[in-house]
Amino acid sequence: MTAFPFTAIVGQDEMKQAMILTAIDPTIGGVLVFGDRGTGKSTAVRALSGLLPPIQMVTGSPTNAATVQDQPDWAAPAGDVITAPTPVVDLPLGVTEDRVTGSLDIEKALTRGEKAFEPGLLARANRGYLYIDEVNLLEDHIVDLLLDVAQSGENVVEREGLSIRHPARFVLVGSGNPEEGELRPQLLDRFGLSVEVTSPTDIDTRIEVIRRRDAYETDRDTFLAQWEPQQDTLRARIVAAKAALSGQVTPDDTLRACAELCIALGSDGLRGELTLLRAARALAAFDGAGTVTLDHIKSIAASALRHRLRRDPLDEAGSSARVARTLAEVFDEPTIAAVTG
Repeated sequence: MTAFPFTAIVGQDEMKQAMILTAIDPTIGGVLVFGDRGTGKSTAVRALSGLLPPIQMVTGSPTNAATVQDQPDWAAPAGDVITAPTPVVDLPLGVTEDRVTGSLDIEKALTRGEKAFEPGLLARANRGYLYIDEVNLLEDHIVDLLLDVAQSGENVVEREGLSIRHPARFVLVGSGNPEEGELRPQLLDRFGLSVEVTSPTDIDTRIEVIRRRDAYETDRDTFLAQWEPQQDTLRARIVAAKAALSGQVTPDDTLRACAELCIALGSDGLRGELTLLRAARALAAFDGAGTVTLDHIKSIAASALRHRLRRDPLDEAGSSARVARTLAEVFDEPTIAAVTG
Protein backbone atom coordinates (compact mmCIF):
# COMPACT_ATOMS: atom_id res chain seq x y z
CA MET A 1 0.00 0.00 0.00
CA THR A 2 1.44 3.38 -1.07
CA ALA A 3 1.29 6.12 1.56
CA PHE A 4 -0.75 9.27 1.17
CA PRO A 5 1.43 11.89 -0.60
CA PHE A 6 3.17 14.26 1.79
CA THR A 7 2.56 17.25 -0.47
CA ALA A 8 -1.18 16.50 -0.55
CA ILE A 9 -1.59 17.04 3.21
CA VAL A 10 -3.72 20.13 3.75
CA GLY A 11 -2.37 22.76 6.17
CA GLN A 12 -0.36 21.64 9.23
CA ASP A 13 2.55 23.70 7.87
CA GLU A 14 4.63 23.64 11.07
CA MET A 15 4.42 19.85 11.29
CA LYS A 16 5.41 19.42 7.67
CA GLN A 17 8.27 21.90 8.03
CA ALA A 18 9.65 20.08 11.07
CA MET A 19 9.61 16.73 9.28
CA ILE A 20 11.27 18.17 6.19
CA LEU A 21 14.03 19.69 8.31
CA THR A 22 14.81 16.37 10.01
CA ALA A 23 15.01 14.77 6.57
CA ILE A 24 17.57 17.41 5.58
CA ASP A 25 19.59 17.11 8.81
CA PRO A 26 18.89 14.01 10.95
CA THR A 27 21.18 15.38 13.70
CA ILE A 28 18.37 17.80 14.64
CA GLY A 29 17.07 14.93 16.74
CA GLY A 30 13.62 13.97 15.51
CA VAL A 31 10.11 15.35 15.85
CA LEU A 32 7.39 15.10 18.46
CA VAL A 33 3.87 15.78 17.17
CA PHE A 34 1.19 16.32 19.81
CA GLY A 35 -2.41 17.15 19.01
CA ASP A 36 -6.02 16.16 18.54
CA ARG A 37 -7.07 12.83 17.11
CA GLY A 38 -7.57 12.75 13.37
CA THR A 39 -5.29 15.70 12.54
CA GLY A 40 -2.99 13.80 10.19
CA LYS A 41 -0.13 13.04 12.59
CA SER A 42 0.34 9.40 11.57
CA THR A 43 -0.47 10.18 7.95
CA ALA A 44 2.33 12.76 7.79
CA VAL A 45 4.92 10.44 9.32
CA ARG A 46 4.13 7.61 6.94
CA ALA A 47 3.95 10.02 4.01
CA LEU A 48 7.45 11.22 4.84
CA SER A 49 8.86 7.88 3.72
CA GLY A 50 7.92 8.75 0.14
CA LEU A 51 10.14 11.84 0.24
CA LEU A 52 13.26 10.51 1.93
CA PRO A 53 16.28 10.11 -0.34
CA PRO A 54 17.29 6.46 -0.83
CA ILE A 55 20.34 5.02 0.93
CA GLN A 56 23.12 2.71 -0.20
CA MET A 57 23.03 -0.55 1.75
CA VAL A 58 24.26 -4.13 1.63
CA THR A 59 21.66 -6.58 0.36
CA GLY A 60 19.86 -8.28 3.24
CA SER A 61 21.83 -6.46 5.92
CA PRO A 62 19.92 -6.57 9.24
CA THR A 63 21.35 -3.16 10.20
CA ASN A 64 21.15 -1.52 6.76
CA ALA A 65 24.96 -1.49 6.56
CA ALA A 66 26.30 0.98 4.00
CA THR A 67 29.34 -1.10 3.02
CA VAL A 68 30.54 -4.69 3.24
CA GLN A 69 32.95 -3.60 5.98
CA ASP A 70 30.06 -2.28 8.06
CA GLN A 71 28.18 -5.59 8.00
CA PRO A 72 28.11 -6.97 11.59
CA ASP A 73 30.08 -10.15 12.15
CA TRP A 74 27.03 -11.96 13.56
CA ALA A 75 25.05 -11.42 10.35
CA ALA A 76 25.03 -13.49 7.18
CA PRO A 77 27.83 -12.87 4.67
CA ALA A 78 27.52 -9.51 2.96
CA GLY A 79 25.89 -9.24 -0.42
CA ASP A 80 25.98 -6.56 -3.10
CA VAL A 81 25.52 -2.88 -2.30
CA ILE A 82 22.18 -1.64 -3.60
CA THR A 83 20.02 1.47 -3.47
CA ALA A 84 17.10 1.04 -1.07
CA PRO A 85 14.40 3.24 0.49
CA THR A 86 15.26 4.90 3.80
CA PRO A 87 13.75 2.62 6.47
CA VAL A 88 10.77 3.88 8.47
CA VAL A 89 10.03 1.43 11.30
CA ASP A 90 6.93 1.46 13.53
CA LEU A 91 7.40 0.73 17.23
CA PRO A 92 3.99 -0.50 18.46
CA LEU A 93 2.57 -0.02 21.94
CA GLY A 94 3.01 -3.04 24.15
CA VAL A 95 6.17 -4.10 22.35
CA THR A 96 8.53 -6.29 24.38
CA GLU A 97 12.13 -5.40 25.13
CA ASP A 98 13.33 -8.45 23.15
CA ARG A 99 11.42 -7.26 20.10
CA VAL A 100 13.02 -3.83 20.35
CA THR A 101 16.64 -4.81 21.02
CA GLY A 102 16.78 -8.29 19.52
CA SER A 103 17.28 -11.64 21.24
CA LEU A 104 18.37 -15.24 20.87
CA ASP A 105 17.01 -16.87 17.72
CA ILE A 106 14.93 -19.61 19.35
CA GLU A 107 14.29 -21.53 16.13
CA LYS A 108 17.98 -21.92 15.34
CA ALA A 109 18.75 -22.76 18.96
CA LEU A 110 16.16 -25.57 19.01
CA THR A 111 16.58 -27.02 15.52
CA ARG A 112 20.32 -26.58 14.93
CA GLY A 113 21.71 -26.03 18.41
CA GLU A 114 23.16 -22.71 17.24
CA LYS A 115 23.41 -19.62 19.41
CA ALA A 116 22.38 -16.98 16.89
CA PHE A 117 21.12 -13.41 17.26
CA GLU A 118 17.72 -12.35 15.94
CA PRO A 119 17.87 -8.58 15.39
CA GLY A 120 15.08 -6.33 16.63
CA LEU A 121 13.42 -3.08 15.60
CA LEU A 122 16.46 -0.98 16.53
CA ALA A 123 18.55 -2.83 13.95
CA ARG A 124 15.90 -2.33 11.28
CA ALA A 125 15.65 1.40 12.07
CA ASN A 126 19.39 2.05 11.82
CA ARG A 127 20.08 4.87 9.32
CA GLY A 128 16.37 5.57 9.14
CA TYR A 129 13.36 6.60 11.20
CA LEU A 130 11.77 5.00 14.26
CA TYR A 131 8.12 6.01 14.61
CA ILE A 132 6.20 5.69 17.87
CA ASP A 133 2.47 6.41 17.76
CA GLU A 134 0.92 7.26 21.15
CA VAL A 135 4.45 7.79 22.44
CA ASN A 136 3.13 9.15 25.76
CA LEU A 137 1.63 5.72 26.51
CA LEU A 138 4.90 3.84 26.00
CA GLU A 139 6.00 1.73 28.97
CA ASP A 140 8.70 3.27 31.15
CA HIS A 141 11.28 0.52 30.69
CA ILE A 142 11.03 0.84 26.91
CA VAL A 143 11.43 4.61 27.25
CA ASP A 144 14.59 4.11 29.31
CA LEU A 145 15.96 1.71 26.72
CA LEU A 146 15.30 4.14 23.86
CA LEU A 147 16.96 6.97 25.80
CA ASP A 148 20.12 4.93 26.24
CA VAL A 149 20.31 3.88 22.61
CA ALA A 150 19.41 7.34 21.25
CA GLN A 151 22.25 8.87 23.25
CA SER A 152 24.90 6.28 22.42
CA GLY A 153 23.89 5.43 18.86
CA GLU A 154 24.56 1.80 19.68
CA ASN A 155 22.40 -1.13 20.76
CA VAL A 156 24.02 -3.49 23.26
CA VAL A 157 22.47 -6.89 24.01
CA GLU A 158 23.94 -8.90 26.89
CA ARG A 159 21.61 -11.80 27.69
CA GLU A 160 21.05 -15.52 27.14
CA GLY A 161 24.75 -16.01 26.50
CA LEU A 162 24.77 -13.38 23.76
CA SER A 163 27.08 -10.38 23.62
CA ILE A 164 26.02 -8.25 20.67
CA ARG A 165 26.70 -4.67 19.66
CA HIS A 166 25.45 -2.93 16.55
CA PRO A 167 24.89 0.67 15.40
CA ALA A 168 21.41 2.07 16.04
CA ARG A 169 21.34 5.62 14.75
CA PHE A 170 17.86 6.74 13.85
CA VAL A 171 15.59 9.76 13.80
CA LEU A 172 12.96 9.40 16.49
CA VAL A 173 9.45 10.53 15.53
CA GLY A 174 6.66 10.37 18.07
CA SER A 175 3.02 11.35 18.01
CA GLY A 176 0.34 11.44 20.65
CA ASN A 177 -2.71 13.05 22.16
CA PRO A 178 -1.89 15.17 25.26
CA GLU A 179 -5.28 14.28 26.75
CA GLU A 180 -4.05 10.70 27.17
CA GLY A 181 -1.05 11.58 29.32
CA GLU A 182 2.12 13.61 29.34
CA LEU A 183 5.52 12.53 28.10
CA ARG A 184 8.35 11.89 30.54
CA PRO A 185 10.71 14.90 30.64
CA GLN A 186 13.74 12.70 29.90
CA LEU A 187 12.23 11.52 26.63
CA LEU A 188 10.68 14.88 25.79
CA ASP A 189 14.10 16.52 25.80
CA ARG A 190 15.44 13.95 23.33
CA PHE A 191 13.16 15.18 20.56
CA GLY A 192 14.78 17.95 18.56
CA LEU A 193 11.56 19.60 17.42
CA SER A 194 8.08 19.63 18.89
CA VAL A 195 4.94 20.73 17.08
CA GLU A 196 1.34 21.13 18.13
CA VAL A 197 -1.43 20.31 15.67
CA THR A 198 -5.11 21.12 15.93
CA SER A 199 -8.19 20.37 13.89
CA PRO A 200 -8.82 23.04 11.25
CA THR A 201 -11.69 25.38 12.06
CA ASP A 202 -12.04 26.86 8.58
CA ILE A 203 -14.81 25.08 6.69
CA ASP A 204 -13.09 25.36 3.29
CA THR A 205 -9.96 23.74 4.71
CA ARG A 206 -11.96 20.88 6.20
CA ILE A 207 -13.76 20.36 2.88
CA GLU A 208 -10.43 20.16 1.05
CA VAL A 209 -9.13 17.59 3.56
CA ILE A 210 -12.20 15.46 2.96
CA ARG A 211 -11.99 15.87 -0.81
CA ARG A 212 -8.36 14.78 -1.04
CA ARG A 213 -8.74 11.85 1.34
CA ASP A 214 -11.80 10.61 -0.52
CA ALA A 215 -9.99 10.90 -3.87
CA TYR A 216 -7.05 8.93 -2.45
CA GLU A 217 -9.28 6.13 -1.18
CA THR A 218 -11.52 6.05 -4.26
CA ASP A 219 -8.90 6.01 -7.03
CA ARG A 220 -5.47 5.73 -5.44
CA ASP A 221 -3.41 5.37 -8.62
CA THR A 222 -4.89 8.47 -10.22
CA PHE A 223 -4.48 10.50 -7.04
CA LEU A 224 -0.85 9.46 -6.60
CA ALA A 225 -0.08 10.29 -10.23
CA GLN A 226 -1.68 13.72 -9.77
CA TRP A 227 0.62 14.56 -6.87
CA GLU A 228 3.80 12.95 -8.18
CA PRO A 229 5.18 16.18 -9.75
CA GLN A 230 4.86 18.00 -6.40
CA GLN A 231 6.47 15.03 -4.64
CA ASP A 232 9.37 15.05 -7.10
CA THR A 233 9.88 18.80 -6.65
CA LEU A 234 9.95 18.59 -2.86
CA ARG A 235 12.20 15.53 -2.91
CA ALA A 236 14.66 17.39 -5.14
CA ARG A 237 14.65 20.38 -2.76
CA ILE A 238 15.42 18.10 0.19
CA VAL A 239 18.31 16.45 -1.67
CA ALA A 240 19.70 19.86 -2.70
CA ALA A 241 19.38 21.18 0.86
CA LYS A 242 21.25 18.16 2.28
CA ALA A 243 24.08 18.81 -0.16
CA ALA A 244 24.15 22.51 0.73
CA LEU A 245 24.30 22.03 4.53
CA SER A 246 28.08 21.87 4.82
CA GLY A 247 28.46 25.16 2.98
CA GLN A 248 26.10 27.18 5.17
CA VAL A 249 27.57 30.27 6.80
CA THR A 250 26.47 31.05 10.37
CA PRO A 251 27.47 34.58 11.47
CA ASP A 252 28.34 35.28 15.10
CA ASP A 253 25.26 37.50 15.36
CA THR A 254 23.07 34.48 14.60
CA LEU A 255 24.84 32.40 17.23
CA ARG A 256 24.38 35.21 19.74
CA ALA A 257 20.67 35.35 18.90
CA CYS A 258 20.33 31.62 19.65
CA ALA A 259 22.02 32.00 23.03
CA GLU A 260 20.12 35.17 24.01
CA LEU A 261 16.78 33.60 23.19
CA CYS A 262 17.46 30.39 25.13
CA ILE A 263 18.73 32.33 28.17
CA ALA A 264 15.66 34.56 28.12
CA LEU A 265 13.38 31.51 27.98
CA GLY A 266 15.30 29.76 30.78
CA SER A 267 15.86 26.53 28.84
CA ASP A 268 18.13 24.03 30.61
CA GLY A 269 21.48 23.02 29.16
CA LEU A 270 22.74 23.79 25.67
CA ARG A 271 20.65 21.31 23.71
CA GLY A 272 18.15 24.06 22.90
CA GLU A 273 20.74 26.30 21.26
CA LEU A 274 22.27 23.45 19.29
CA THR A 275 18.90 22.22 18.04
CA LEU A 276 17.79 25.75 17.18
CA LEU A 277 20.98 26.32 15.21
CA ARG A 278 20.78 23.02 13.33
CA ALA A 279 17.11 23.53 12.46
CA ALA A 280 17.72 27.11 11.31
CA ARG A 281 20.66 25.95 9.19
CA ALA A 282 18.52 23.24 7.57
CA LEU A 283 15.76 25.78 6.92
CA ALA A 284 18.24 28.17 5.31
CA ALA A 285 19.51 25.37 3.06
CA PHE A 286 15.94 24.42 2.15
CA ASP A 287 15.21 28.06 1.26
CA GLY A 288 18.32 28.21 -0.90
CA ALA A 289 20.01 30.78 1.34
CA GLY A 290 23.75 30.58 1.89
CA THR A 291 23.68 32.31 5.27
CA VAL A 292 21.68 31.50 8.42
CA THR A 293 19.89 34.67 9.46
CA LEU A 294 17.83 35.89 12.40
CA ASP A 295 14.69 35.30 10.34
CA HIS A 296 15.52 31.59 10.13
CA ILE A 297 15.98 31.51 13.90
CA LYS A 298 12.61 33.16 14.45
CA SER A 299 10.82 30.85 12.04
CA ILE A 300 11.91 27.69 13.83
CA ALA A 301 12.14 28.96 17.42
CA ALA A 302 8.79 27.64 18.63
CA SER A 303 9.37 24.15 17.23
CA ALA A 304 12.86 23.92 18.71
CA LEU A 305 12.15 25.39 22.15
CA ARG A 306 8.52 25.06 23.23
CA HIS A 307 9.03 21.62 24.79
CA ARG A 308 12.15 22.70 26.69
CA LEU A 309 10.51 25.40 28.80
CA ARG A 310 10.14 25.06 32.53
CA ARG A 311 6.60 25.28 33.82
CA ASP A 312 5.70 28.61 35.34
CA PRO A 313 2.64 28.35 37.62
CA LEU A 314 2.25 32.13 37.47
CA ASP A 315 2.15 32.19 33.66
CA GLU A 316 -0.97 30.72 32.08
CA ALA A 317 0.20 31.35 28.52
CA GLY A 318 0.96 28.28 26.44
CA SER A 319 4.54 27.43 25.51
CA SER A 320 4.13 28.69 21.93
CA ALA A 321 2.87 32.04 23.19
CA ARG A 322 5.78 32.26 25.64
CA VAL A 323 8.29 31.73 22.84
CA ALA A 324 6.60 34.35 20.65
CA ARG A 325 6.46 36.84 23.54
CA THR A 326 10.11 36.27 24.41
CA LEU A 327 11.14 36.72 20.78
CA ALA A 328 9.40 40.07 20.79
CA GLU A 329 11.08 41.08 24.06
CA VAL A 330 14.59 39.94 23.13
CA PHE A 331 14.61 41.39 19.65
CA ASP A 332 12.41 44.40 20.44
CA GLU A 333 9.78 43.91 17.79
CA PRO A 334 6.09 42.91 17.52
CA THR A 335 5.09 39.33 18.27
CA ILE A 336 5.64 37.17 15.21
CA ALA A 337 2.60 35.15 14.28
CA ALA A 338 4.68 32.64 12.35
CA VAL A 339 6.17 31.17 15.49
CA THR A 340 2.97 30.72 17.43
CA GLY A 341 2.05 27.52 15.64
